[in-house]
Amino acid sequence: MLEILIVGAVSSAIYAMLAVGFTLIFGVARVLNLAHGSFYALGAYGTYFFTAHLKWPLLLAAIAAIAVVAVFGVFVERVLVRPMRASQLAVLMITLAVALVVEQAMFLTFGSEYRNVPAFVDAKFHIGGVDVAGARLLALGVGAAVIAALWLFIQHTRLGSAILAISQDPQAAQYMGIPSDRIFTVVMALSAALAALAGILAGPFLTVQPTMWLLPIVKAFAIVVVGGLGSIPGSILAALLLGYAETIVGYTVSTSWTEIVSVAATLLMLVVRPAGFFGKRAAF
Repeated sequence: MLEILIVGAVSSAIYAMLAVGFTLIFGVARVLNLAHGSFYALGAYGTYFFTAHLKWPLLLAAIAAIAVVAVFGVFVERVLVRPMRASQLAVLMITLAVALVVEQAMFLTFGSEYRNVPAFVDAKFHIGGVDVAGARLLALGVGAAVIAALWLFIQHTRLGSAILAISQDPQAAQYMGIPSDRIFTVVMALSAALAALAGILAGPFLTVQPTMWLLPIVKAFAIVVVGGLGSIPGSILAALLLGYAETIVGYTVSTSWTEIVSVAATLLMLVVRPAGFFGKRAAF
């Protein structure tokens, strides 16, 4: 039981970082970014490249990878998404194209072999009779701290207030002089950085290979559907539910069944409550 609690919490923390970034850009820009999983993959691959090829220290490599992915997110928003933001279908297609291009670029650069992202903590810890990898505990702690910091940032800073205003009423926020395009750029950078951090923290104990972007975007989409599009509290709650549901299924049935959980949760929520737990237009 304790092992389920710990592993489920780790999965929930990773999912929450993915889903909060995904729902953040939807809540502000009202677009579904299918390239979000690519930011996750680029974070892991960037850390691998900086440590394995450039021989940088792990912490410096992780910071550099997050910064590069954030800049790439800004490029995607300004050059590709912004001109097409009026059309949801166009945004879906262009962000999907970005994800596929990134996947092929990683295939050509790194090959199809699995890569090992170094862990910040190699040791295992004995907790209540259960051996837990330090990398998993670090992912849990950092994930919880980052989500809490993001919440405080949105609720208690001037920029956070501007993000809230745009998310609640974009037109009124523009009339009040809030530069919406600049806010969209900031939010895209935050979203990409969160996804990259999730990839860096999950890399040491999950598979790192070019197609790794697909599963995170499925998870993120399932979480925001269950929690409510545009709602960060809903995304956090749904991440907890999904993380523990997958862990319980993996331990009691089979790990091969865990991927069905997110799809089943999405279908069930769309049938029972399409707006999700906190509603489609819930504020942050």
